[in-house]
Amino acid sequence: MSVFRIKTTLVRTVLVVGFAAGLSATLQGCFLAVAGAAGGGALVATDRRTLGAQTEDRELQVKALSQISQNLPDSAHVNVAVFNRRVLLTGEVAGEASRQRAESIVRGLNNVNTIVNELTIMPASSFSSRTNDTYLETRVKTALIAEKNISANNFKVVAERGSVYLMGLVTMDEGNRGADVASRVPGVTQVVKVFQYIQPQEAPAAATAAATAPVAASQPQAGEPTVGAIPDSSVSARPLEQQAPAPVSNSSSVRPGNPKATP
Repeated sequence: MSVFRIKTTLVRTVLVVGFAAGLSATLQGCFLAVAGAAGGGALVATDRRTLGAQTEDRELQVKALSQISQNLPDSAHVNVAVFNRRVLLTGEVAGEASRQRAESIVRGLNNVNTIVNELTIMPASSFSSRTNDTYLETRVKTALIAEKNISANNFKVVAERGSVYLMGLVTMDEGNRGADVASRVPGVTQVVKVFQYIQPQEAPAAATAAATAPVAASQPQAGEPTVGAIPDSSVSARPLEQQAPAPVSNSSSVRPGNPKATP
C-alpha cells in the first residue's frame, strides 16, 4: 500500500471516530439511543382515542389553525393542539379582543367538546424561545418514556415559553405521575394539566381498542408529529437529568365548545 493511501485511510478513520464520539456525547443523557431503526417503523403509535376521534382531531387542528391565521393579526402567534376533541390554544396575542376572537373561531367549529384558552397577552415569542420549546417537548416525552409506572402513549405534550401543557385520556394517578415527571425536566418552568380523566376500570378497555385499531389508518399526515409515540424494543432510553419540581396546576381556562355533530 502506498504512503498516500495509508495517510488517506488514517485520516478517514480519525474523522469517523471523531464524528461517532461527538454524536455519542451529544445524545448522552438527552435523547433516545436508537439501534436498528429504519424509517418510521421504529415507533409504535397507539393511544386511547378511537380511530374516529384521532381523525377528527387532525381535521379540527387544521381548520382551527387556518381560520385563526386568516382572522387574527399577523403579529399573533397561536398554536393549536387537539386531543379527543379538546382544543388547547397556546401562544401570544396583542390584546383581549384577539384572545377572545381565537376562542370564538374554535367554538364555531363542529365537534369541539372543550376549549382550553391559554393564550397570553404579550408580544410574540422569539425564534429561540420556540426552538427551546420544541427541545423541551422532546425531553419531556423522553422522560415519560423512561418512567416505568406510566405509558407515554397516553400523553400529548405541548411546550410554550417553558411551560408544559399535558393532554390525554388518563386516570387521576397517571395524570399526577406524568405531571410530576414533566415537572422535573430541566428547563420546565411550570406544568399545566389539561387532561380528560377516566376511571381505572376504563383503562383496560381503552387499551384493547387501541391495540386492535388498524395501524395504517392511524398514521399521522405528512409533516405532523406522531402523538404519543413510544419506541419499540429496538429503542432504549437513558436517564435524564432532573431539576427540583416545577409548579404543577390544573388549567383554569376551560370553556365549553360546540359538540354539534357535522351534518
